[in-house]
Amino acid sequence: MSESFTTVSEQDPREELFIVPVDLLADDQILGLVEEYCTRYHGLNDQENPLVETSRVKAAVDKGELVVWFDPVNNTASLDRPQAQR
Repeated sequence: MSESFTTVSEQDPREELFIVPVDLLADDQILGLVEEYCTRYHGLNDQENPLVETSRVKAAVDKGELVVWFDPVNNTASLDRPQAQR
C-alpha cells in the first residue's frame, strides 16, 4: 500500500512579517525609520526636502496610524499602515 501525501505550500510562521511595538525601540531607531519612510514616499513626489514631513510621520507613528513592520527573512524593518500585512 502506498500513501500519497499532498504537500500544502504554507509559509513558515517564523518567516511572517510582524508588528514591533514602538516602545521597544530606541528613539534613534524610530527616527531612522521615520526618515526612511519620508525619503521613500515623499521623495518620490518631487519635494525639494522630503524630510520636512518628519514631524508629521512621527506623529502618525505616535498615534498608531503607522506601525513598525519587521521582516525576519530579510531582517529589515519599515513603517506602514497597521492593516498593510504584505
